[in-house]
Amino acid sequence: MALPPGDDRTMPAAVLADLDSQPLEHSLAAFQVLLDQHGHVVVVYSAAVPKAVERRLHTVRSLLESDRIALFRPDLPPLGLAVLARQLRQLASCDLSPGVLGSAARLLTHYIHAGALLGSVARLDRLPVSLKSHAKSWVPGSQFGVLAHPQPQLVRMGPGVTLPGPEFATSMLVAKGQLQSDWVTATLAPSWKAQGLREAVLPAESQEWWGTGKLIEFASFLPDLSVLYQLVTSVRQNICHWCGIELIGDRCVFCSATSPATPATPASPTTNTASPATAPASAPSASPRYQHQLPAG
Repeated sequence: MALPPGDDRTMPAAVLADLDSQPLEHSLAAFQVLLDQHGHVVVVYSAAVPKAVERRLHTVRSLLESDRIALFRPDLPPLGLAVLARQLRQLASCDLSPGVLGSAARLLTHYIHAGALLGSVARLDRLPVSLKSHAKSWVPGSQFGVLAHPQPQLVRMGPGVTLPGPEFATSMLVAKGQLQSDWVTATLAPSWKAQGLREAVLPAESQEWWGTGKLIEFASFLPDLSVLYQLVTSVRQNICHWCGIELIGDRCVFCSATSPATPATPASPTTNTASPATAPASAPSASPRYQHQLPAG
């Protein structure tokens, strides 16, 4: 799912629909057009997509023999993944090289809190669920608050029950399924001190990911481009020893090669000159874990 842009600078999304059902030559042509237009392509996709879609993505990348296509499948539920994709579209308007932009996806994932309120966890198999919780799913009216990322947690709904949230200022996006409840907006959002609350359409993959259509999905994220830019540019940049692209971290998102962490020569912007303003004082600073390098994986 592609979220609507948050501002005029956010780049449009290229939605690759029906990859598992269209002829291979159509998929190849679509990717070739994107490469011709933009030079590099970063594909962000959910673990809930059919296996045929993932196979098609790898087939296209292999047949085009292109190290300008990055395939990224983060450990995020569908709404959180849509948020991440929009953040990358925001950053695409800045003076970041393709390798740095693609590598930023791994970094920004750590700052997204994503979960859902579920009417049942009986078919939830992407997160650890106890037998006791499975049994309680059969009790009429039971509801469960589930945090999928960054640290999985499950609680049964009750008075005052909430989930651990971010320790920095965020906005919250909510997508409603077939479940009726105001817990996310009336309890969770205030406890997380969400500075903005908006609704979105429920992603098509959400029912498959969560194992039920009785849900309300939510994601908390950093909305400001200046903050995102500060986080990404605070990480040391390296040069991939295999394909020569600029990146952050120790793994190239385009050729998948791992490289020693060596300082990179700053690259001069060639296409975009826009640079966001300095982050406000209330912006979260990158934790020591992420200030200098990005974890592998």
